[in-house]
Amino acid sequence: MAYSDKNKNLDSVLLKRPHVTEKAHSLGQEGVYTFVVSPRANKIEIKDAIKAVYKVTPKKINVINIPSKRVFGRGRGGMKSGYRKAVVYLKKGEKIDIA
Repeated sequence: MAYSDKNKNLDSVLLKRPHVTEKAHSLGQEGVYTFVVSPRANKIEIKDAIKAVYKVTPKKINVINIPSKRVFGRGRGGMKSGYRKAVVYLKKGEKIDIA
């Protein structure tokens, strides 16, 4: 599935939410931002979605697949779902307001 200008509403489907952690916050000060993205999204689609939503041009994008994990608590076992994470590097001087 290739990203096209016809599907502007795909931006919200591709970029699910910012991935907010202490490490992600400290990287954000250096122009590096992390997002939880759709499992089927590729780097080109993520780049186009970042351009459309935040009006900045990414310099580089790394994509990481976080596997699901088995968890055990309160006498019951279960699964913690996995997800796909995108690390977006911006040019110097550009930033994204996630607040």
